[in-house]
Amino acid sequence: MNHQGYMARALQLAALGRYSTSPNPRVGCVLVRDGVIVGEGFHERAGEGHAEVNALRQAGEQARGATAYVTLEPCSHFGRTPPCSQALINAGVTTVVGALRDPNPMVSGRGYQQLRDAGINVIESCLASDAYELNRGFMQRMTLGRPWVQLKIAQSLDGRTAMSSGESQWITGPHARRDVQRLRAASCAIITGADSVLIDDPAMTVRPEQAGFNEQTLWRQPLRVIVDGQQRVLAHAKIVQQTGDILIAHCLAAQPLERAEVLGHLDYWQSPASSTEHAATITPRVDLSALLRELGHRQCNHVLIESGANLAGAFIERSLVDEIIVYCAPTLLGSTARPMLNLPLTQMAEQQRWQWHDVRQVGNDMRFTLRRPTTES
Repeated sequence: MNHQGYMARALQLAALGRYSTSPNPRVGCVLVRDGVIVGEGFHERAGEGHAEVNALRQAGEQARGATAYVTLEPCSHFGRTPPCSQALINAGVTTVVGALRDPNPMVSGRGYQQLRDAGINVIESCLASDAYELNRGFMQRMTLGRPWVQLKIAQSLDGRTAMSSGESQWITGPHARRDVQRLRAASCAIITGADSVLIDDPAMTVRPEQAGFNEQTLWRQPLRVIVDGQQRVLAHAKIVQQTGDILIAHCLAAQPLERAEVLGHLDYWQSPASSTEHAATITPRVDLSALLRELGHRQCNHVLIESGANLAGAFIERSLVDEIIVYCAPTLLGSTARPMLNLPLTQMAEQQRWQWHDVRQVGNDMRFTLRRPTTES
């Protein structure tokens, strides 16, 4: 049987939940009987049916004797929905082909074992690396307690992100900006700094029309996080005048914004004291490592940083960024324009080398994706 082909289809289905399943993982399921697909499904939103249940519903009685291809180990516990392992057993599935074990401590091999105990043949690790890539954030949160962190930068060919005055719209073209909208939509949280809010007054929201979404696209607004140690951001800022959830990460006793003027749900998180942040940031300093742990506790799988050079440099300096995504425009802003990072390195021995992960053209711009090396090279 073409295990990899059917699993590839299950991964395609799982990706349909890229913008909507958080905090749950993206999962797809395909049911095959006598060489024919009899049921397909994917997890759409947390609290709704899992991929296996949706595929079983479509297959009906044809699920009996079928092989199920699932991109993540079926859950074996009661959460907001019943366990999928038991649903597969009840449906009479004879074989389950899985891509990944679920690192969630409430599952972690128990789902596969429950299937085996029921006499179902279980085949593991089919297209495991592809499945891991699709759920990299969920896997990291479950194993390390913090989300997968992406830093997005839009820069000129000479490595500049804004003019000396702070003017930055627009360096990249519409295709790159649409790509950024999709990055936002795929993130559980977007982090920016007080400086960026005060200078640029961004909304930091997903705009579905700019992302190219249609009425059938499943998506949701991510949490917007403002690193604002001294609580300088005021209620009239555009970012807090949008609907949706907002988190203010600060170091002072809470001094809430005028809540009557705020449209979204506003929350505060007081950082533990930190004296080791980037020297260019404002004192008192938010502990960025503790902030990421807090976001992990809030069930954020993927976090996108869109900030100025100071905060971006602070995340890099603390080794808290897993992936850098650089949109490079074929334009020059000159030597007095602002750099992409404030990173106080003075010697060649201090340089930070990253690994290429992906390079592609987006409209008239280039998109470079780099990841932190897993081993020294």
